[in-house]
Amino acid sequence: MRQVFLIHAHKDLDQLNALVAQLCDPDFAIYVHLDRKWQVDTTRVHPGARQIAPRIDVRWGGYSQVAATLASLRRILASEPAFDKLLFLSGQDFPVLSNSGLKQELARLEGRELIEAAPIRPGGWQVAFRYQYFYREGGNRAQQLACALLNRMLRLGGRTRRLPGGIEPWGGSTWWSLSRPCIAQLLADAGRQRALLRFCRYVLCPDEMVFQTLVMNSPFRDRVLTNNFRYVQWPEGGARNPAVLTESDLPRVLASNAHFCRKLDGAASAGLRAQLLAHQAQQARA
Repeated sequence: MRQVFLIHAHKDLDQLNALVAQLCDPDFAIYVHLDRKWQVDTTRVHPGARQIAPRIDVRWGGYSQVAATLASLRRILASEPAFDKLLFLSGQDFPVLSNSGLKQELARLEGRELIEAAPIRPGGWQVAFRYQYFYREGGNRAQQLACALLNRMLRLGGRTRRLPGGIEPWGGSTWWSLSRPCIAQLLADAGRQRALLRFCRYVLCPDEMVFQTLVMNSPFRDRVLTNNFRYVQWPEGGARNPAVLTESDLPRVLASNAHFCRKLDGAASAGLRAQLLAHQAQQARA
């Protein structure tokens, strides 16, 4: 069965090209969205990847991440009439499994949607503050002051924002693997849920909420396996970015049963990448 990879990258051409090179396979299609503000020579991107245009300026924590993902998904569905799953990756991901091993795993998980999803509520993922007040990505000083004023009014009135239409909010990791029918439903629902998307333009990290909310409020909810099969190592102290993985992390990566690990750096993770490639070659021979 054909699998599609969507990679969003904003830096580190060596790491991106290593990822694309490893995924090159007759049964795989690879698409790459390059952040518009990344001053990269696009002719140096591995030819095994199809570049998505137009490029969008993606800002951490803002709605531009959702916009870039939705645009990428629309482009892929228009270009790929049939595939099993679309695996959404960061440019700083790297496969733990060989291509043949990944195919076997995806065949085993056919019919399941692989996305971290937790209800955003007391007793669930407690990040409701991300949408209960106004967050403005970029904007001029007047827009930022307007958001601050609106938030002050909400707090003085003892009120918070709520998702439109009584939609139940869900959240989880930005990175997931979804089937083609699920993505088609997601895009159709996004087209109908205009109020939700407008609401999420003023949410902090909406990329960690929009897709989970759409999927978990859809008929595909019962197919969800709340595991995205990614290994991520978070530093202690509540850092907002994952740690860069190195050779010393290999035992934990291999023990995780993950399909991919992140995040890798072109230089700092060179040793780990070599170890993973050796592990995959051993897998392929077994």
